[in-house]
Amino acid sequence: MTTAPAPSAARFQLHFAEFVALVAFMMGLTALGIDTLLPAFPMIAAEFHVATENDLQLLVYVYMIGFAVTQLAYGPVSDMVGRRPVMIVGMLLFAVGGVAAMLAHSFTALIAARLVQGMGAAAARVLAVSIVRDRFSGRDMARVMSLTMMVFITIPVLAPAFGSLVLLFGGWRFLFGVMFALVLAVLAWFTLRMPETLHPEYRMPLSWRRIEEGVLACVRNRAAAGYSTAMGLMSGCLMGYVGSAQQIFGADVYALGAWFPLAFGLVACVMGVGAFVNSRLVARHGMRRMAHTALVGYVAVALLQLAVSFAYGGHPPLVVFGLILAANNFLFSLTVPNFNAMSMEPLGAIAGTASSLIGFYTTLMGALLGLAIGQAFDGTVLPLGAGFVVYSVLSLAVVLWAEKGRLFQAQHAAPRH
Repeated sequence: MTTAPAPSAARFQLHFAEFVALVAFMMGLTALGIDTLLPAFPMIAAEFHVATENDLQLLVYVYMIGFAVTQLAYGPVSDMVGRRPVMIVGMLLFAVGGVAAMLAHSFTALIAARLVQGMGAAAARVLAVSIVRDRFSGRDMARVMSLTMMVFITIPVLAPAFGSLVLLFGGWRFLFGVMFALVLAVLAWFTLRMPETLHPEYRMPLSWRRIEEGVLACVRNRAAAGYSTAMGLMSGCLMGYVGSAQQIFGADVYALGAWFPLAFGLVACVMGVGAFVNSRLVARHGMRRMAHTALVGYVAVALLQLAVSFAYGGHPPLVVFGLILAANNFLFSLTVPNFNAMSMEPLGAIAGTASSLIGFYTTLMGALLGLAIGQAFDGTVLPLGAGFVVYSVLSLAVVLWAEKGRLFQAQHAAPRH
């Protein structure tokens, strides 16, 4: 069921295709900031004399921590003042972080700049989900969310190839300059074309009590709490992979060097395929059946990945490891977009606050769980395989709790309230 647009939408005349494209670019741009720097790690390490390779992972995880924490503010504020002003402020903050990174003269300063970038990027993550929930519900929402999440999921794992391309024309500071230009372009597109989507009847007054009530609604709703936790656990798998990928493919395990972005990108391509498949099939089969089937498959493939890793002493053949990892990435793309939609579905009347809280919770969980995998890197792929198994099994357990032990059931469209 599609909801009516906010009154201000008419003067913008934003059609469905452009709406989806703009929301996807919003999410994609902030996702681009996650790991575009991976190919530049050797340059940064050399310039700032970073002795421990695992320390470079902080450039990814600090961004994600800043990304997580500020989501707590963006959602409630957007429920009070609207989506547009909050998005504009966030994008400007993202741009400021990019300028600070370009001017950084120490590794610590670069880490701080990445934190600011993440804090700004969070606005697009929260507002994109809120805007979709403002305009759609039920399976229509799941379809739109899947298309936009396809971009958000795929870009971080394709970003190293983009980063390598940019590095052909300049150093790592130039990379931040390109991101700065892209932020301004998306900001201009949003400002000129996206209407205010928050309906007047859902606008909250400036009240801490209302925020508290919104938070409690998220926590007390079984589906919202369960699926957001499951999404955070699955995000931990992806972030563990992203954080240690350069060491696995580029340096220590397979030592691909300059070929690292290609290997990374080939594995990543299946994530986009998976998200596209989900967007095509979810209306027919429903979010729960799609997500539950994919999650069970993910657990099975994760167990296979760990078994193969043990069989080869932590150094399985590149093709075998890549194929197994690609299979799990495909299944990931069938779970997380649907988990995200199912966690938001009961919370339409507080979409901004709900998106903010759920985004904070899942992103912070994913960053910290991914950091645990990344920091456990020991020159083999065993920590990654073990993390995949533990996190996916826990995710399945949480989904069973959320569904009271019943999997693969068709969902019923929740009314907006």
